[in-house]
Amino acid sequence: MKLKCIIVDDEPPATRILKNYVEKVSFLEEIGIFNDALKALDFLNSNKVDVLFLDIQMPQLTGLQLSRIISKDIKVIFTTAYPDFALEGFELNAVDYLLKPIAFERFYQAVSKLNTELKTEDVTSNSSDFIFIKTDGKNKFQKLFLDEILYIESLQNYVCIHTVKQQIITHSSLKNVIESLPEKNFIQIHKSYVVAFKQIESTDSFSVFINAKELPIGATFKDAFFERIDQNKI
Repeated sequence: MKLKCIIVDDEPPATRILKNYVEKVSFLEEIGIFNDALKALDFLNSNKVDVLFLDIQMPQLTGLQLSRIISKDIKVIFTTAYPDFALEGFELNAVDYLLKPIAFERFYQAVSKLNTELKTEDVTSNSSDFIFIKTDGKNKFQKLFLDEILYIESLQNYVCIHTVKQQIITHSSLKNVIESLPEKNFIQIHKSYVVAFKQIESTDSFSVFINAKELPIGATFKDAFFERIDQNKI
């Protein structure tokens, strides 16, 4: 199966080169080219995209800003003429960072790595219904069934996992815990809260209610949360 990709760059010569490269790779399919990041965002919100070739320096919305708000299921390969952005790009879990002018050999190296990653994810995603959480400084790990999680709360340098049976505190970041969870079952609603989608009892414009607990919905996460609600309402 081919990976559907789009190219986002405000420089037409750059998009032409990338389009030519994509056409040479048998497992890639280009389904859109955008010179405007906002138009690309509209497309991403209504179309299934596997791979995003993304320039960083663009007006209105930069590539880095766009990568922070799109689905984590979309793999990002940054393309830019500015090497100073490489570190930040990798901190955003980009698959690779291509420095212009991009040679086809370097491009193929990046997409080959991407192809390998996605195949691995297909095999391993949701392969278990539990995770292990480190609970103290003595390398003790506690088995935690995902179905028992109600919500997860960030407490500065710690994370508290609220379950139907207990609360588990681990020395970690909320980001690290989120990366261990299947995205289809959990959603972040606030910088300090991630909730189990199936455990939501009710919601309004400002809060989510789980197990008689009211959790705030942050402005940054509001649109994505209610898009998810829309997909499941009747």
